Amino acid sequence: TYAKMAAVSLDFNIDAPRWDQSTFVGRLKHFLNITDPRTLLLPEEELDRAKALVEGCRAGLVPPGSSQEQLLYAKKLYDSAFHPDSGEKMNFIGRMSFQVPGGMAITGGMLQFYRTVPAVVFWQWVNQSFNAFVNYTNRNAASPISLRQIGVAYVTATGAALATAVGLNFYTKRAPPLLARWVPFAAVAAANCVNIPMMRQQEIINGITVTDENNNELGRSRRAAVKGIAQVAVSRITMAAPGMIILPIIMERLEKFTFMQRIRVLHGPLQVLLCGGFLLFMVPAACALFPQRCSLALADLEVELRDSIMAKHGDKVQYVYFNKGL
Repeated sequence: TYAKMAAVSLDFNIDAPRWDQSTFVGRLKHFLNITDPRTLLLPEEELDRAKALVEGCRAGLVPPGSSQEQLLYAKKLYDSAFHPDSGEKMNFIGRMSFQVPGGMAITGGMLQFYRTVPAVVFWQWVNQSFNAFVNYTNRNAASPISLRQIGVAYVTATGAALATAVGLNFYTKRAPPLLARWVPFAAVAAANCVNIPMMRQQEIINGITVTDENNNELGRSRRAAVKGIAQVAVSRITMAAPGMIILPIIMERLEKFTFMQRIRVLHGPLQVLLCGGFLLFMVPAACALFPQRCSLALADLEVELRDSIMAKHGDKVQYVYFNKGL
């Protein structure tokens, strides 16, 4: 039990990245590890035990007989379920490990039911509700946001998605059928460009905490917030792109076959499964596009913050670092 923890000298730092985070492949392995959907099936008690083990290890205390593999597995569970800034357990829907099962169901619905305005409205609303959960859960926790701001962000992003989807639906009625199938992706991309900055507006207004390479706080930067949020928006759009661009081409071809015309009722479930196949790889790949610990050159900071850092540290600090969120 954790009550019997004893001081143990470990040869490794449990918070040190298991794979090189300066390379895309290293980040991909990391996110394949923590976005594993199987972690969603674990009981809350096991996640809490993993957190206790990780925190104990940080303090130099682990249960006697614990192996390195056990510690690494506990860190995997911790990273999948707890916020990197606050250490609080994230809501189930907002975890990146829920992106595959949640995203495949919603994306499949958007791609299948794109022909009528009521269906477009419903599925875009569902998608933006899901995105709001994810964006709020994975924000930089050092920048609180009020319920009113959450509501405004949600309504604005949903409005942008619906305006894009419904507007393009009318324009594509006389266009080739494939163009109409791509409308959901255009709506998702437009909404992401609105939803993420709106949901994390406090970071843009007040800045986010930046540190030196040794995690010593240096101040708050709005430019760092803008860079982090822009990278997250690009990642989210990239996450959705292959499934929502390539899958419509596949379905367009398949639906011409006689056997597919006989099983129309299965088209929806088939698209959901195929979306899952895309997302299983694209969720970690998109998260891995940019380092989680983002950096910004001192020269690119706000003048007042740059001057403050130089006055205190001289030329010792060339880059500042911050958590960009997911």
